Amino acid sequence: MTIFESLLSLPLLDKLPKTATAPFCPSEVQGSVKVPDAAPFWKKILAFAGPGLLISVGYMDPGNWATDIEAGSRYGYALLSVVLFSSACAMVLQCLSMRLGLVTRRDLAKLCREKYPTSVNHVLWIFAELAIIATDVAEVLGSALAFHLLLGVSLTTGILITALDTVIILGLKGKGFRQIEAIILGLISTIGICYFVELWWAKPQWHLVAQGFLPTLATFSGKEPVYLAIGILGATVMPHNLYLHSSIIQTRDVGTDDRGKKRALGFATLDTVVALFFAFLVNAAILILAGAAFHAVGHAPVTEIDDAYRLLEPMVGGSAASLLFGVALLASGQSSTFTGTIAGQVLMEGFLKMKIPCWKRRVITRSLALIPALLGVWVFGDHGVGKLLILSQVVLSFQLPFAIYPLIAFNRDLDLMGRFRSKALLHGTGWFLFTVISAANAWLVYQWILG
Repeated sequence: MTIFESLLSLPLLDKLPKTATAPFCPSEVQGSVKVPDAAPFWKKILAFAGPGLLISVGYMDPGNWATDIEAGSRYGYALLSVVLFSSACAMVLQCLSMRLGLVTRRDLAKLCREKYPTSVNHVLWIFAELAIIATDVAEVLGSALAFHLLLGVSLTTGILITALDTVIILGLKGKGFRQIEAIILGLISTIGICYFVELWWAKPQWHLVAQGFLPTLATFSGKEPVYLAIGILGATVMPHNLYLHSSIIQTRDVGTDDRGKKRALGFATLDTVVALFFAFLVNAAILILAGAAFHAVGHAPVTEIDDAYRLLEPMVGGSAASLLFGVALLASGQSSTFTGTIAGQVLMEGFLKMKIPCWKRRVITRSLALIPALLGVWVFGDHGVGKLLILSQVVLSFQLPFAIYPLIAFNRDLDLMGRFRSKALLHGTGWFLFTVISAANAWLVYQWILG
């Protein structure tokens, strides 16, 4: 008997779930959140609040931290315009994803399976899975770094500790979807409070911050700022989030008539915009803090998150600043654990008609992420985490067009969307974003070819 067979025969594994279970399998919780017609307006808003929170997690994960910290320390507030543009892109695309799920009651992956040939579906599935793995690599590195900074363990040990987050997944087996949303709200609130306190201590020059939201040609004249800009874009608009949102929005029971769908679209749009606006504030706060603490005082560019942790104390003033940084980083990495697991289930069920227990999905994804994370640390050392994080976000940017194209096309499909198909302005904006993102990726490849 091999070691693998011995592990599979352990009595403990017999007690683990054998089927996909709520709340991590979206089809198991579809329509589970009721929205009564007679409820007051504020109760309806609260009933729809939640999916946007889960999506916003992807817009403030450790990958965002790496790109924002390096951008702020190198260029001050100049790349705030990219954060603003990326957040606006995210709002448009996530609203398209939400609309698709609410109106058709099918997610983007399932519609791709129905509309495209098998070969195309397999390619789209592989690209979407690569995006989840790239995201999970960022989560592994970010959480491991948080353990390293807060507990003093080695980075390798921190990476191995992250493998235990499957226990968290198992602890929520069979629970309601609202519990996941409540946990995410707590983790996001932790990130926001920590960063806004640090920003208060840093005392940035707000008139220069305001100027940073206006793009200039001089800022993007070199390859390095464009590389960082694409990293910020990839870290902000995440491909698997487009599949995820179209699925989890179906947890709301909105009925099948057009009146119910129209009302639901209004509340869900508000949920999406508010949640992503908060994510924008957090992203901007990270970059502004780096700009105020490092660039404004003439400090050398900070390209590693652990350097930022250590340097914040003397720069901002007080050991609490570095402690808050570590706590927020841990909350960021852990919150992404939940959304990554759900997104993985959406992809497998949508593209492949396959359902597996959530713990198996988590083990597979985390195992595939641990390998490049450990190899990266082994090759580049502890101070290569920032480079690996930024690279993972650039990889995400390259996957984006393959998720955006079907999303825009399906939203304009009259047979699918009926009277709710996207209007000309929204449709045109979607194609504009597709063109800009694709062109930015092509430009970066061209620069690499030139050396």
